[in-house]
Formats: sequence, structure tokens, C-alpha cells
Amino acid sequence: MPSSITPGKRPVRPPKPGLAAVKLADAGDAAAKNKALMDDIRLLGRLLGDVIREQEGKDAFELIERVRQLSVAYRLKKDASAGRVLDRLLKNLSADQTVSVIRAFSYFSHLANIAEDRHHVRRRQHHERQGHQQDGSLALCFERLHQADIRSADVAQMLTQAYISPVLTAHPTEVQRKSILDAERAIAELVGARDELPTERERRANEALMRARITQLWQTRMLRYTKLTVADEIENALSYYQSTFLRQIPRLYAEIEEHLAGFAVPSFLRMGQWIGGDRDGNPNVTADTLRMALARQSEVALRFYLTEVHALGAELSISQMLAGVTPEMAALAEASPDKNPHREDEPYRRALVGMYARLAATLQALTGTEALRHAVQPQDAYTSPAQFLADLGVIADSLQRHHAQALVAPRLAPLMRAVQVFGFHLATLDLRQSSDKHEAVVAELLREARLHPDYSALDEDAKRSLLMGLLNDARPLRVHGAAYSDLAQSELAIFETAKTMLARYGREALRHYIISHTESVSDLLEVLLLQKECGLLAGPNGGVLQGGTLDAGAVNALIVVPLFETIGDLRQAEPIMRAFYALPGITDLVVRSGGEQDIMLGYSDSNKDGGFFTSNWELYRAELALVALFGPLRTARGITLRLFHGRGGTVGRGGGPSYQAILAQPPGTVNGQIRLTEQGEVIGSKYANPEIGRRNLETLVAATLEATLLHTSTGAGASKSGAPKAFLEAAAAISDASHAGYRKLVYETPGFTDYFFAATPIREIAELNIGSRPASRKATRAIEDLRAIPWGFSWGQCRVALPGWCGFGSAIDAFLGTGADRADKLKLLQKMHKQWPFFRTLMSNLDMVLAKSDLRIASRYCELVEDQKLAKRIFSAIKAEWERTQDALSQITGETERLQSNPALARSIEHRFPYLDPLNHLQVELMRRYRNRKEGAPENARLQRGIHLSINGVAAGLRNTG
Repeated sequence: MPSSITPGKRPVRPPKPGLAAVKLADAGDAAAKNKALMDDIRLLGRLLGDVIREQEGKDAFELIERVRQLSVAYRLKKDASAGRVLDRLLKNLSADQTVSVIRAFSYFSHLANIAEDRHHVRRRQHHERQGHQQDGSLALCFERLHQADIRSADVAQMLTQAYISPVLTAHPTEVQRKSILDAERAIAELVGARDELPTERERRANEALMRARITQLWQTRMLRYTKLTVADEIENALSYYQSTFLRQIPRLYAEIEEHLAGFAVPSFLRMGQWIGGDRDGNPNVTADTLRMALARQSEVALRFYLTEVHALGAELSISQMLAGVTPEMAALAEASPDKNPHREDEPYRRALVGMYARLAATLQALTGTEALRHAVQPQDAYTSPAQFLADLGVIADSLQRHHAQALVAPRLAPLMRAVQVFGFHLATLDLRQSSDKHEAVVAELLREARLHPDYSALDEDAKRSLLMGLLNDARPLRVHGAAYSDLAQSELAIFETAKTMLARYGREALRHYIISHTESVSDLLEVLLLQKECGLLAGPNGGVLQGGTLDAGAVNALIVVPLFETIGDLRQAEPIMRAFYALPGITDLVVRSGGEQDIMLGYSDSNKDGGFFTSNWELYRAELALVALFGPLRTARGITLRLFHGRGGTVGRGGGPSYQAILAQPPGTVNGQIRLTEQGEVIGSKYANPEIGRRNLETLVAATLEATLLHTSTGAGASKSGAPKAFLEAAAAISDASHAGYRKLVYETPGFTDYFFAATPIREIAELNIGSRPASRKATRAIEDLRAIPWGFSWGQCRVALPGWCGFGSAIDAFLGTGADRADKLKLLQKMHKQWPFFRTLMSNLDMVLAKSDLRIASRYCELVEDQKLAKRIFSAIKAEWERTQDALSQITGETERLQSNPALARSIEHRFPYLDPLNHLQVELMRRYRNRKEGAPENARLQRGIHLSINGVAAGLRNTG
């Protein structure tokens, strides 16, 4: 962070980072390596200081600077007296002063993120120029494949069967407005351009533009004053396609093609989306939003193609007097409605004018919107992306055959790849709903049809039998003229709209139907039945099952995807899927429908249910069991298992570096197939910067290639699980103890729920307009009913980060015990850390979350609990478990300081936290005032605004809070 924001003054030298002495891989010490970063942060800090002084006045500026100095002294210099002075100062600020200070420090966090992102790109480019590749880079990945004697042909063959898909989701943790995101993207581009500016005059001009954008930020509302709508969430997500995905994904494919020279690279990497199709707990998602989401996705893709085709027309000014064309190219030009005499000898331009007109007509047909420009009237719409791609292929072939291949690579080839990847649909939109909603709709349909009065009361065997019989019946369930509930009408409208949208946008627009809270086989059959009812699953006669076997022509349009979320659900995943595939005809149905079975695994709810370690261990076990089940199905029937990882941003929600997470998967569970969610603040941190976005996608591809082609067992005695029996037994024992310790604290400690609702900003988060979905599934204060996302978000805000570590310390204490074999058990854990990627990744993530937690700050939130005896008792229990976990991690890794093996992140945190601490102090103070407010008092709105601003700032400072 900046060492000073005083305008016009030379910044003082920043304090020495505590871990700066750690030796780094490349030449030069940490200070030299990070000089450019600190220069950027100081520049941004100085400009922000100038803007604050200009906008808010000298007194406000000096107050902010005083808070900054005291916080730095307290955090970095360990000056206790500075902490006491800071505490008194912050407690005595007026509501208006508090808001001003919070805004300033929040924007420090935002601007520091921009500078760090730029430095990340800068350092990676430096490493590559020096020939030093980093983990996650394609260059190092292919080098490792080469060393393992894996040929390019083998990689290309694997990619023909691969499917990799990051899936953007909307959750109530993405606190930034799109207006703020857009301004920050502009600042990031200006910061990135500074390294290439040769003259002082150009740098001054760059700085002036930066000042303008920071002024824009300061005068733009950071908060939404109205509840975020699904439409808003859709637009926020689409902005990442416009800024990053549409251009960077084709660049990534081009790099892969370079490594696989001579081999075709299929389009195995595709984007996924939940926004507009995820109805679980969100009554605002309807058939109308589904139509809107797909139309807007299509519009973004088509407008991008229109822009690129227009630009190609400017570039391909080739005259037929100077260069020939293929017969196919001549025919394409001749078919164009462009009769402009100025382009009579320019076949490529004439063809592109015609293609533009067809795209414009396609835009009209699919989205109802108009193209921005028309050389000729829109006409003859493309009926599929394949038609458009074929026309582009004619142009490319003609250029290559007439000595103009140099013109293909800059724009035409990336456009062709974009069409292959994004089609006319942009991204695959998932549908999701909770299993209890499906059951309610099926029960209503059966009751109205007088087929069964109370379906929900049936046991599981009876439900299966009834559902299989109904799937065998060609007759529809709906009764003409019956008055169905709003729920039934809304749910059936989704399925019917899905059928229409598939016909309009193609198979890739909608592929998956996810069933939240899958607890039984009947949960899967219910969705098949609802698909049948709406024409998404049909045999030749309209039915599916006949005579106990599947009808030969039956197919289902949407892959039925169970989501196993809680610890109990994960343990039942394999038995449920085994029983499902044992039903007569189900295997044949899946084979005919494409031979794909996606299964989603929930990280968030399993963590809230059973704690950090148990969640990860049960996920590991469930994956192994599912792979063992589907291995024979793949061999005998060609059914591909694809695991979909519902990871969040925080470690407590499955977060952490994607590269390590994928390599830590059990052997055989990746196999070229992976989907994973990208949620909350993580979307912005990964993909707002185009270069960083491409690097993150590159890391995802590299990790999948390595996990598939290089995954080896772990040492002597390793089993199919990828670990020796002793490792597995130890992990199981730790999991049992961790589960017990976590449940004892969170669910069995009297008063813990009251403490949580008082000592975290969960109530204030629920009021913040940062998501279209409620924070709780039911109107209760039970932790069981609270969504896992705000649960983790709240603990992150108060700097406890409890979901990311709770239970582990007591588990290790129990595992080691006090017996004579304690030393041997500790050696086993240390060996697991060194040799087992699964365990090592968990310890690395635990290291990160403990480094970002701060119980000194967290203790301030205890002041908000009315019953101080309760606060002291609960916080003492939390602190004791936190200390046990710190000690356990140090014993296992041998590292006495957090992030000792990750000095870059350690430095980032050390410089960042002095600017984060005031936000937490002020959040506590404002929450105290707000909770004790008098109804109708004029300052209430300012208090609420200040709290919400502090939530934004803390989320930006911690980065992976989503």
C-alpha cells in the first residue's frame, strides 16, 4: 500500500517486510523486485490523496492521513500506544467523517488490487523472458509432458474428449457495482500502459487520465441503493465476456496450437453460466429471466462478431486485379447483396458486407435488436454458427492459397475460434432448482390427475416404482382446465421455455439441469418426468419406458445433474448413482443422449455442515467412489463422468489456487473433464484484467492436462486412491475428530447462534443490495437454514474466517494424543504433507486463511454482543481452537511463520492490512451505533451507508471473500 498519500510530498520509505529476507528464485532482493509495484501503489495513492483533498477539503484529507499513520504504526511497528490513539480517534468520528474515511480506505484497497494485478503480469512476463516458467503455465506444462514422453498426438487425442468449463455464478458476495468495475478496468489499462511509455510527456498525459478516472470513482456511488436484480447480475457477468473471454480465449487456443504444431485443437474449453437459470432459493429467476439471459448472451456474441467482421472488411482491401481468389471465394462475393461499384474488384470486402448483413439479420431474429451499422439491409439470417464459420473458412482458405496467409492470424483466425467456442449462445446456461420444489410439483400434478393423493408421503421404493411407471406412460400428466399453483406453473414454464430456447440457440445453450439437495434416486427421476411432461424427453410414441426397458429412440435434452452438498449427501453420492443406473433402461437413455453424466459436488454446504477438513475429506472419498462406479460404465458403454466442483472464493468454501486444487484431486477423477464455479469477488480478481484472465484460464487448462496425463500415485504402498493406506487411515481419523470438534463448537455450544448473529455483520449483509437472492433459505435464525455463502462472508468480514480452519486444531490434538507413539504420528503427518498433494494443498490453503485472519481485530466485534459473558465464553473457545490450529499447522509444515513458503502473498498481506484495519474498527463502531439507533433518526441512513461501504472495502482488501 502507499507509504503516504500526502500530495506533492516525497513518500517515506516503506517499512521492511517481515518476510522480505526469504530468498526468492530469481536474482535481486524483494525490495528491488517489487519497486515497480510500490511505485504504482504510491502513484495511485498520491492521486487518490489529491482527489480527496480537492473533493473533501484539507481537514478531511488530514484526518484520513492521521488514521493511516496510526494504523501503520500499530500494525507494522507494533506500537501499542498508536493503537489506543487510533481506537479513540475512530470512536469519536461523526457519521459523515466515518463515511469519508471508509470511502478513502476502501478505494485504497481497490487501487492496490489494480497495482498488484499489474505487477503479477509484469513479474510473469519477466520470468518468461528469462526462460523461467511458473507452475500453471502452458510452456512448463508441455515441457513436463515432453519429459514424460507424452507426444503431441497423445495430447491432441486427449483434448478431443476433454471438456473444461469455468462457470460464472451470481452470489450475494459480489459487492461491486458495474460502474465501479468499469472505472477500475480503465485505471488498470492506464497503469498497464505506463511501462511502455517512452517520454515524460506521455507519462504526464497518462497520469492526467488516471486522475480523471480516480475522480470518477470518488464521485460515483460505491453502493447500490436498490436491490440487485437478476438482469443486473446478468449484465455484470457479461461484462467479463466483453473485456476478457471473447478475445483472450482464442489467444489461449492459439498458444495451445503452437505447442501442438501440426495437430488440430478441438474447442474443449467453454464458458458456463448460472445467472438467469439458477432458481434455487431465488424466486426472481423465472422463465422470463431465462429468455432474457439467453437473448443477452446471444446479443453479446453476435455484436462481437459484427464488430470483427466490420474490422475485417477494413483490413481485407485486397483487389482481384492484384491477387486471385478461390472459386468458393468468388462465389461468396458474388452472392453478396453489396453492389457498390467502389468495391467491385474487392471480393473479400463484398463477401464481408454480405456476411455482416446476414449476421445483422441473425441478431434481429435471435435477440430482437438492431446492428449499429448497415452497408446493406439485414437479410438471409444464418441458421447456425456452422454456416457463419463455413463462410469465414472460405475466406481463410482463399487467403492462404494466394500468398496472404499473414492476414489470417491477426483477426480472422481468432474470430473463427471464437465462433467455434461461443457460437450464437456465448456460454452454456445451467438450470438449477432444489429437489423439494420438483417433488412438490410432481405431487401436485399427480394429485390433480387423480393418480395419487399424496405422493410426498410415499417411501422411496414406492416413489421409484410410481415414477418409472409414469415415465413408461405416453400420456401427459396435466389436466386441461385444472388450476395449478404458481409454483407448478412457474416450474413447468421453465422446462417449456428450455425446449424453445434449445431450438433457437442450439444444444450448447442449455446442457445441464442441476438438482440441489439430491438425497435420493427419486430426486433424479422427478426431473426426468418433468422433462418428459414438457417435451424434453421423449421416445417415438411420446413415452420413455415400455415393457420395463427404454424405448429405442428415447433421449433426454438436458443432462440430469445431482448436486451432493452436505456431509451426509456426499456419503450417499455413490449409492444413489449406483441405484439410479441399476434401474432398467437408464444406462441406455444416457448413452443415447450423449453418454455424459455430470455430478456436482458442493463445497460450501458440506463445510458449513461438517467443517473444513471433513468437508474436503468427504469430497475426496466421494470422488473416488464415483470414479470406481463409472469406470466400468465408461469401458462397457462409453459413459463419461464429469465432476462439477462448486467451489467458492474462500478456503472455507473450497477456494484457493485452482492449479493446486486440480492437481490435488484423486487419481482418475479429472480425466480431461472438469467444471468448476467462479463466484463472488473471485470473478473480478481473476477476470477483470484481460491478461490475468487469460493466465487463469491457462492455469486451468495446464492443471487439467497434468492431472490427466501425469497424475501418478504417491509413493510406496499407494493404492488406487493415490495415497498409501496409512495416509488414508490418518486422514479418516483426523476427519472424524475434526467433524466432532467443529460440530461441538458451532452446533452444540449453547449461545453460539446468538453470538454469530451479534458478533458478525450477518444482519447488515442481509440488508445490503449485493445479490438478487435472500441470505437465508428460511425466515429463521438457525445456522442450518442460513446459506453457506453469507455464513462464510460474515466470518471473513470480522476477520475470524472460521469456516476455513475450525476443527482442525482439536483434530490434530486428538490424533497425536499423549502416548508413546505421538512422535511417530507427527512424522506421519509431516510425510503426508511432503508426499500427498491432497493433504499438502489443504495445509497450504489453511496457511493462507490463518494468515488473513486476525483475532485481535475479531475481538473488537465481541463488543457488539449484549451478553458479554456469552461473548467472552464463545470467543475464548474460538481463540483456543484457532491457536490449536496454528500450532498444529506449524508442527506439520515445520514453518513457524505463516506464508513462509509464499513470500509474495505474505508481503501483499503485510502492506495491505494497515489499510484494512481501520475499516474493521469503523465497521464495529458503526454497527454498534446502528444497532442502538433511534427509529427515524436522521443519521440512520448515513450509519447504514457507512457499514455497507466498510463491507465493500473489507471484501476488496481480502479479495477471495466470495
